Amino acid sequence: MKLSKNFVKDYVDIDVDIKKLAEDMTRVGNEYDTAEKLINASHLIIGEVLECEMHPDSDHLHVCKVNIGKEVLDIVCGAPNVRKGLKVIVAEVGAELPGGITIKKGNIRGQESNGMMCSIAELGLESKFLKEEDKAGIHELPANAPVGEDPIKFMEMDDEIADFELTANRGDLLSILGMAYELGAIYDKPVKEIDLKHDEIDEDINDSFKVEVDTENCNLFLAKKALNVTIKESPAFIKNRLIASGIRPINNVVDISNYVMLEVGQPLHFYDADRLGPKILVRMAKDNEKLTTLDNIERTLSEEDIVITNGKEAIGLAGVMGGLSTEVEEYTKNIIIESAVFDGVKIRCTSKKIVRSEASNRFEKGLDPNRTYMAIERACTLLEKYADAKIAKGTVVYDKADKQEKKIDIKFEDINNLLGINVPDEETLNVFRKLGFKYSVNGRVITVTVPTRRMDISIKEDLIEEVGRIYGVDNIEGKLPLLPTRNGKYDKVAREIRNKMIGLGLNEIMSYILINDKEARKFTTDNFELIKLLDPLTEDRNTLRYSMIPSLLKIYEYNLDRNNKDISIFEIGKGFGKVNNEYIEEEKLCVLMSGKYYEGIGNTKNVDFYMIKGVAEELLDYLGYNGRYSFINNKEIPKEFHPYQTALISVNNDIVGIIGKVHPKETKEDVYTMEINLSKLISKRVGKMKYKEISKFPSIKKDVAFIVDRNLDSSTIEKQIKKSAGGLLTNIEVFDLYMGEHVPADKKSIAYSLTFSDSKKTLTDDEVTGIFNKVISDAEKVLGAEIRK
Repeated sequence: MKLSKNFVKDYVDIDVDIKKLAEDMTRVGNEYDTAEKLINASHLIIGEVLECEMHPDSDHLHVCKVNIGKEVLDIVCGAPNVRKGLKVIVAEVGAELPGGITIKKGNIRGQESNGMMCSIAELGLESKFLKEEDKAGIHELPANAPVGEDPIKFMEMDDEIADFELTANRGDLLSILGMAYELGAIYDKPVKEIDLKHDEIDEDINDSFKVEVDTENCNLFLAKKALNVTIKESPAFIKNRLIASGIRPINNVVDISNYVMLEVGQPLHFYDADRLGPKILVRMAKDNEKLTTLDNIERTLSEEDIVITNGKEAIGLAGVMGGLSTEVEEYTKNIIIESAVFDGVKIRCTSKKIVRSEASNRFEKGLDPNRTYMAIERACTLLEKYADAKIAKGTVVYDKADKQEKKIDIKFEDINNLLGINVPDEETLNVFRKLGFKYSVNGRVITVTVPTRRMDISIKEDLIEEVGRIYGVDNIEGKLPLLPTRNGKYDKVAREIRNKMIGLGLNEIMSYILINDKEARKFTTDNFELIKLLDPLTEDRNTLRYSMIPSLLKIYEYNLDRNNKDISIFEIGKGFGKVNNEYIEEEKLCVLMSGKYYEGIGNTKNVDFYMIKGVAEELLDYLGYNGRYSFINNKEIPKEFHPYQTALISVNNDIVGIIGKVHPKETKEDVYTMEINLSKLISKRVGKMKYKEISKFPSIKKDVAFIVDRNLDSSTIEKQIKKSAGGLLTNIEVFDLYMGEHVPADKKSIAYSLTFSDSKKTLTDDEVTGIFNKVISDAEKVLGAEIRK
């Protein structure tokens, strides 16, 4: 927000330079970028060209004699519009101009030159503010310009500007009136009333014009009519205040619309009444509806856009830009004035698609409905005064807005306790008075009435913040806080999991929790709603992730592009979603492995399904779930996983995760991944860990290979082996899986290594052989297995 000092002085008497004003505003929480004069130049003076002759040694230079009051200067000028009798801006020798230019006495092709006649651009104004004649040459002052006087004051451009970076909640400061109230609080100055007086003719707008609203995204719409306007150039003070605020002047009618927006913070829109017709209907746009906006671009709208229509077709994009069909032009005579309040979120979404503007910025921050009424009356006042308008009687009103002021009760002690200081009671009340807040005191309770212009204040803590910043942080004495000490804490389980993963040779990473909405439903079959950002910085990261696997795949692809194929990574992070209208946030562990796995110095092994399954088993055993988990593949799995190398992780017959190979359609490389919902897993209680003494006696190993149906799970075979072997079987491992030559097409060979031991004695070969034979016999009977020869 660019603050014009001359503009704000219309409403609050301040007599400080712009730098001090900006610093004082910063002390109450409003930071600024720059604070400087509108025209930052010195030694400028009004001159009159007495003589103008062609330079004897040039076809475009002129040798001029210029009267500056105190003397006549010889100046060589190359501007095509310089001529005898012209009043001009002269930069004397020694003048400092923007861009570090210093005017010096010189000799140009043999002719002495003692100064420079200036264009407006040379005084530092942007080209968008220049008229065509100013772009072509030096600036021409009117004939009544007093020779020898300050041209900046004469042009009413002796203004100072501070450019503030406002916080998102202070939409009230996007207006001169809002700034006036803030400065009034700082300097303890009253804010002057705004002039809303104007005459009205007998013609009533309600007899010939109506407004209908067919959307909940507009809760206030006002319309007034101005007749017989004269389109012409704006007065100098309006043009200069628009320029100081960064807005290009166009004509008096358009400028008044922008002037009022800057003044009270309420955007307005003017329609050519004769082209508009007798009706305005506000509704949501139809899908693919077309509208040609003021910039002569045809826009394709969606059902999320609010449009202004004449009852038949769209004539404007609410809060963003008007339509070309009802534009106010040079021949316009009658105007319909719109002052309305639209839903800020809808306006922001639309403006991002179309164009961000001063108006849309104000709608997004929220508007004071009482200022909506003020703005339309102020526009009528200025149109009557500077556009010769006749204002029709009455206002067409659609009003569903809440215009009640908020009343908040707060105790003096609440303020002191939260700020940590003792603000005298009279100083607290003085702050509310300076802010223009009405209040009453009952004992130790203050009832504060917050005006509707301060939409950022809704709870007592907001009032405490106001007291703190206006009373002044400089008045707060620094002291060390007195707080009880307490033991620190951390997530022990998460740290144990992290240490276990690192111990298994995996590298921890941190990835973005934001992904593209097209990826957010991948690698899961859960039923949930996506959580999308309203205002993403990029469409590639517009949604909170549910599964972490897409995030780790991005990191894998990044490494693969840099020829790093051996990846073993993990992350402990969050997954987000919405289920049954409730937001969920779950802790998850995600692992991704590919290429070669490092097992020790000079020892690597290709990553496969059984390796990542082993990681899952190591972790679950470590966390105390030994004997309570299983891997199942007879349920539906996400299509992004390989259908024959994927398993769901079940703990206590509840699915808590998934392991498997990423489908070749997702990546051509052999990539294996695992995701466990830690929030669900950790909720399953584990008993105390039981310790068992390692047997002192030797163990005996036996290997066996079964040929079984290809669809038979290894877990089913293992259960049968354990049942047949009894308590002397202490370990069972799969060490080979074969499908191919010498094995029927519908069969597979799977080999197990069985370990037998007894903690009380040394087992004999006869004892183990008997158990081993029983294992084989039972497998043949129960499972239909065959011993592989």
